[in-house]
Formats: sequence, structure tokens, C-alpha cells
Amino acid sequence: MTNRQDATTETATDADEHLRLVVVDADDLAVVSAHMQGADVKIGDMTYLPRTKRFAMVMSRFDWARAIEGPLERCVAGLHFERVLHVSQSGLDRSDADRNERLLAISFIADDAPSGTVLLAFAGGGLVRLTVECLEAETRDMGPRWTVTSRPDTSLPAAISQS
Repeated sequence: MTNRQDATTETATDADEHLRLVVVDADDLAVVSAHMQGADVKIGDMTYLPRTKRFAMVMSRFDWARAIEGPLERCVAGLHFERVLHVSQSGLDRSDADRNERLLAISFIADDAPSGTVLLAFAGGGLVRLTVECLEAETRDMGPRWTVTSRPDTSLPAAISQS
């Protein structure tokens, strides 16, 4: 579920440390993208549930807000999108469920409003595309926090930054 190679596990004690955001438009999604930038996601921790039209993922997110004041921390977070009609992907090897990918950005491309495509861009150039009826998502911290020794590299690969 998470990559804790350089981490010491701690339990969050302050309720203010728990992030919870709801997405209903592209501006909300931009805020979520900023908070999720640099999150480590195991391939096996992303799933599409077509019967319920839900795409869900669990990740180890870097806490950018706390890093401003001092400690560098990660925590277990979940993100799910509702009203998902189709999921496709490119540049991700799904054969290794334990493989970690670094999430760089989440964006929305409107189609026939309010429908469109949510793009999840990963560091190695991988993309997950969610065709959605409308933008409806939620993210929240779900588990322990731990300190890390460095900030994640969140530079976009040339293939993504030029598109």
C-alpha cells in the first residue's frame, strides 16, 4: 500500500492533520492535485469498479502544507472518483501490483459539459484516463503519518509537459 523505505511510522494525533477535500469542479480538482503531487501509488492500489462507476486509489501522499512549517511527512490517503464510465491507461505496467508510481498531477478536460476526462499523470510518463459523467470526487487522509528525509521530485517528464 505505501512505500516506507526511509520512514518511521507515527500515528496522527491532531485532527487538523487529516486532509479531507470534496471535488465538484475543475478548480476543486486543481487543489486536490496540488495536495496529491508527489504521492507514491502502488499499481495494485488503483482499481475501477464499473458496477458502481467508481475509480479508487490509495497512496502515500507527501504533506506539502506541513512541510512549509517544518517536518517532512507522508500519510496514507485515499482518492475516489464517482460516475466513471470508462478507464484507460498508457505507460503503466499493471503486471507488477507492488510497483510504485509517483503521481505528478491530476487534471480535467471538459468534453460535453459536465462530462469530460480526468487525467492522472505519473512520473514515468504513465497516464490513467477516467471518462466521467461529471466531476465528483473525494480525498481524505486515512492512516498513519511518518517522517521522511526529502521532498518528492515532482518535475514533469518532457512528454507530458509539452502536451
